[in-house]
Amino acid sequence: MAKDDQWDGIQDPEENNEEESQEDILEENGEAVAPSTGKYDKLLSSDSHKYKLSGMFKDWFLDYSSYVILQRAVPHIVDGLKPVQRRVLHAMYRMDDGSYTKVANIVGQAMQYHPHGDASILGALVQLGQKGLLIDCQGNWGNILTGDSNAAPRYIEARLSKFAKEVVFDPKITHWMTSYDGRNQEPTELPVRFPLLLAQGTEGIAVGMASKILPHNFNELLDASVNILEGKDFTIYPDFPTGGSADCSNYKDGARGGSVKVRAKIEKIDKNTIAITEIPYGKTSEIIKDSIVKAKDKGKNQEDRGHDHGQGRDYHPPTQRRVSGQDHRRPLRFH
Repeated sequence: MAKDDQWDGIQDPEENNEEESQEDILEENGEAVAPSTGKYDKLLSSDSHKYKLSGMFKDWFLDYSSYVILQRAVPHIVDGLKPVQRRVLHAMYRMDDGSYTKVANIVGQAMQYHPHGDASILGALVQLGQKGLLIDCQGNWGNILTGDSNAAPRYIEARLSKFAKEVVFDPKITHWMTSYDGRNQEPTELPVRFPLLLAQGTEGIAVGMASKILPHNFNELLDASVNILEGKDFTIYPDFPTGGSADCSNYKDGARGGSVKVRAKIEKIDKNTIAITEIPYGKTSEIIKDSIVKAKDKGKNQEDRGHDHGQGRDYHPPTQRRVSGQDHRRPLRFH
């Protein structure tokens, strides 16, 4: 009994909480409101705005979204490059001696400027190489027609093209900033003397916005640049390295809501063989073959059906054009 008596007068905390929650209900504007327990007073006090959820979203999420928009997904309008592409080209320029360099070495050098790992650097470098303007490639860099991937970076080599050295770089007029670790200087944008953004095209998804600019014909961009200098009007439509025929009647000068329909070029060789010589931009030969097989199973002919691009190129009427093919393209035949 003495052992039990020592606990007399001590109230169970759970019972105490229940009593408080039932008895200490406040009324505000005629509505019952539970009193503050003091548990979140520190977070909700006037001098602790850094810990409020509203402050977290306002300060942190906006910083994150602006970083993704400006530093990851959307190219700079001055040079038409995303930061990872600019850093790759800057690293190649610094190590350039006119000879081919292992891509693995280029990726390692670019990591001095780009903090997001080697995979993103390799992907950006391969994409630049496949577009054929700024980088001379050696080895298996993949195929934009079949969708085949590139070889490992230790097996392929690259160097800056003569065009890139002439048009993209000029250290004397380049604006610089400190790299992410403070050890190096990198360009804020490159002084490109050519509409590279329109020539290469781009696609990226950020936070709250996305960019999609289709590629254009190199010679037409030169002619348009001359027209601008002479004060003349001009009209340009997208052009695609994979060929095909495009309907640009709803292009809307590349503005939001515009679209371009692109058709593949399929030739019948004999009774049992067809050749796919040109395909819509962004598609691969496997996708086209699967589409043909599905159409055959349904009893439909899809040779005349176009692929809506979201924005494209070729002149028949003013808004239709045959897209000239690239030298590296070859017919894709199957039975």
